[in-house]
Amino acid sequence: MMAERISTATGLPWHSVDDLTWEPGWVEVPQDVQRHRIAEICDREEWILDTAYGKWIDIPLRRAQLIVALDYPRWLSLQRLVRRTVRRAVRRTPACNGNRESLRNAFSKDSIVAWHFRSFSRKRARMRRWAAAPPGPAVIRFTHPREAEAWLSELAG
Repeated sequence: MMAERISTATGLPWHSVDDLTWEPGWVEVPQDVQRHRIAEICDREEWILDTAYGKWIDIPLRRAQLIVALDYPRWLSLQRLVRRTVRRAVRRTPACNGNRESLRNAFSKDSIVAWHFRSFSRKRARMRRWAAAPPGPAVIRFTHPREAEAWLSELAG
């Protein structure tokens, strides 16, 4: 995961958004609690979030200094998502807070795979707007994993 790798390279604390927004049993944390948790992190001097949900994206955007945008082709993004989801389901690896993915849920109408199809274009357009239109935090936009790997190597340098 990119955020975790950036954290390792920089020593900055990384926070998994899924751990902050999903309780055991795949119970979604109420929006006001999510906002409070994210605000608490973003009020700190240094932090890394691995994503930002639209419900509270305003909070980190007010304080972020850098956005690392992985603007990979849809096929690559989907391939990675499906591979990770199936691997977690088969191996019974926890996704967050002890929650586990299942093959049945992986391809249901409420699954992360279905979410990918609903959100990909919107998220891509948002990343590209951010990269093209300052003011706001600096944006580094990668369109291929090789670019991200080279940047990480420099960062860890």
